[in-house]
Amino acid sequence: MEFPGNLRYTKDHEWIKIEGNTATVGITDFAQHELGDIVFVDINTVGKTLKENEIFGTVEAVKTVSDLYLPMSGTINEINADLEANPENVNSDPYGKGWMMKMTISNPAEADALLDVAAYKQLIGE
Repeated sequence: MEFPGNLRYTKDHEWIKIEGNTATVGITDFAQHELGDIVFVDINTVGKTLKENEIFGTVEAVKTVSDLYLPMSGTINEINADLEANPENVNSDPYGKGWMMKMTISNPAEADALLDVAAYKQLIGE
């Protein structure tokens, strides 16, 4: 499994790439592997401001639906429209074409509570 070192991770298996006050969010390689074949990504929170750990959408696999939790407080600006026709991108490229949404961060200090790659690997027993 792949875990890029330039990302931060949550205990709920989301990743976040922070660039200034904007961020890109998706689910980890571990999460997509555990879920199996992704068939639908439902994010209807564009334009909404949510708090850290609030649900910003769901991801549906063949056998289950899982909530997606916001790693940091902020406003959802954009969703990955390509996932509507190609949800399998989450499986094949979770850190690239499989990104889920972009946001504006409202509380940068929350990044301190996120896991680095070593802590995330320890969490999943890697």
